[in-house]
Amino acid sequence: MDYGRYYLGVLLQLAVIASFLVGGPWVYLGIASLPLFGLIDSLLPNDFSVRRIGNDALADIPVWLCSLLGPVVYLFAAVWVARNPGASGWEFAGVIASCAWLSVIPLVPASHELYHQRGKLRRFVGRYVQICYLDATREIAHVVGHHIHVATTHDGDTAPRGTSLYAFTPKAVLVSTKEAWGSECDNQEKMGKARWGVGHRLWRAILAQVIFQSIVFSIGGWTAVAVALTGMVAARFWVESFNYFQHYGLIRLDGAPIARRHVWNHLKPLSRTLGFEITNHADHHTNSYASFHQLKPDTQWIPMPSVFVCFFSALIPPLWHDRIIKPALRRWDNEMASPEERALAREQNRRAGWPDWFESDARSGARAAA
Repeated sequence: MDYGRYYLGVLLQLAVIASFLVGGPWVYLGIASLPLFGLIDSLLPNDFSVRRIGNDALADIPVWLCSLLGPVVYLFAAVWVARNPGASGWEFAGVIASCAWLSVIPLVPASHELYHQRGKLRRFVGRYVQICYLDATREIAHVVGHHIHVATTHDGDTAPRGTSLYAFTPKAVLVSTKEAWGSECDNQEKMGKARWGVGHRLWRAILAQVIFQSIVFSIGGWTAVAVALTGMVAARFWVESFNYFQHYGLIRLDGAPIARRHVWNHLKPLSRTLGFEITNHADHHTNSYASFHQLKPDTQWIPMPSVFVCFFSALIPPLWHDRIIKPALRRWDNEMASPEERALAREQNRRAGWPDWFESDARSGARAAA
């Protein structure tokens, strides 16, 4: 069962490919899986089990399949375009939305697993399947930026308290892009090359995109290219939005050790499985080379709902803030934060216009003692 559960993402990708071949309303199957999985995940109990997986090669098969099938989904979208020249705008919307969603789940966690591991082939594939969300340089900012600065003010993936999803996402896209390209320029310079010379990763990423879009064009013409690029642009912003739920409002001092408490965990079964344990988050930030199936759930966590529930609630900022993240951060500040982190948290709360729940909790404690 522990090996087989991770094929759920593969089955979803194959089902969407089949839906593009069938056509009609079936093209909505991919995007329809989002609310369906969200509903199922929210009803299931949290999963604290440690995976019993001893064979790394077998465990990696669904990771490779989900990574490689990511671009294939777009190719079959191009096939759908070629086979349905008179399709309605409603059908085009379904194809685009399904492509965008499948570029997020399961492709992002699968590619993330590959580029975090040792081995040139793994990193190469993990890097370039990211053409599906227009970011084949993504892992640069992720590895040398996010994993170093997580939960500090220098981390573009950690949303400050009071920030809405709509304010966070476009800024996160810009920050991660700037960090990736700037870091690559610095690396070029260290090697004695021109900062924007031909060896820069950006040019290879653009070449990979041109090659892929040429294949899409050969199948379905400019309409297919437009469909693919629209799905990819949507996916690019969607990808960044998921960092919002996994890091929102957490505090760490610059240069302080990264602890398990410095990330949020979402331990519902489908969140863990479809995300290749990316929502089983704590161990990943303390040992980023650990394979997905080696990550152990943090049993000292502050409970968070399904990542799907977090996504839908964040679309309504007052719901996200008042019902989910403020109660969680209140507990984090008073139960897990160091004194220095509490001081920074109090200042963020003040700037966000949030309650000073440190004083409130102290008064409640005094009344209880009396």
